[in-house]
Amino acid sequence: MAVPKRRTSRARQGKRRSHQHLKPIQVQYCPECSNPVLPHRVCSNCGYYQKREVVAMEAEEK
Repeated sequence: MAVPKRRTSRARQGKRRSHQHLKPIQVQYCPECSNPVLPHRVCSNCGYYQKREVVAMEAEEK
């Protein structure tokens, strides 16, 4: 059975794990209603995507 001859140092361990970090969520703002929207998704507030209305949003009736 293979056993390491030396202990792996923290620096070497950190170099190996340097690509495993989390990236922050990229948030964009809708040009129509200025609400935060994830990229490449339709705005859930107004229904616009790339300055075009894709989903017709129903007006709230009270």
